Amino acid sequence: MEAIIEQSRVFYFDWELDLLHWFQSIHNDVLDWLVPKITSLGNAGWFWIVVTLLLLILPYNRKIGVHAAISLILTVIVCNVILKPWVMRCRPCWLEPEVQMLVKIPHDFSFPSGHSNASFAVATAIFIRNKKLGIPALLLAAAIAISRLYVFVHWPTDVLVGSLIGICGGIVSYYIVEFIYKKTMTVDKNL
Repeated sequence: MEAIIEQSRVFYFDWELDLLHWFQSIHNDVLDWLVPKITSLGNAGWFWIVVTLLLLILPYNRKIGVHAAISLILTVIVCNVILKPWVMRCRPCWLEPEVQMLVKIPHDFSFPSGHSNASFAVATAIFIRNKKLGIPALLLAAAIAISRLYVFVHWPTDVLVGSLIGICGGIVSYYIVEFIYKKTMTVDKNL
């Protein structure tokens, strides 16, 4: 852990630290119990992976599932494989170890937020194809993203950029899925 902290780059805007300190000021027993449970839904993307698999399994939602899967794969590559190791941003909890943590301290870099990215990637894919399911998915994605600030593991710009990459991934993957389905339909008609 110390090696990764030493490698990390420290940069943030003053307003980001002010906002994180504000979140620390609103801590109470109810939120301290609830918010870690919300944030855990984004751990390793497990919740969104399960949602995607369920959508893939159910025949009438399969296209949404394909869309969500492609969106998730694309954005995880951009965020976790490319950006995090390239930017190497320090987490706020590494700078202020005196803050009482409600979750385990992450051992990877901060920018961008993977929780926000995965949440918005799948939620956007769902929303594009089904507004009725998409609105609750987007609300949950926003709650997970905001929870990362409350638990003091991300800077606000980490969450903002992670969310934007997820949204863009959901939009871009829509066109990829449409292209794939058109090609598949064309091939089927020619057989």
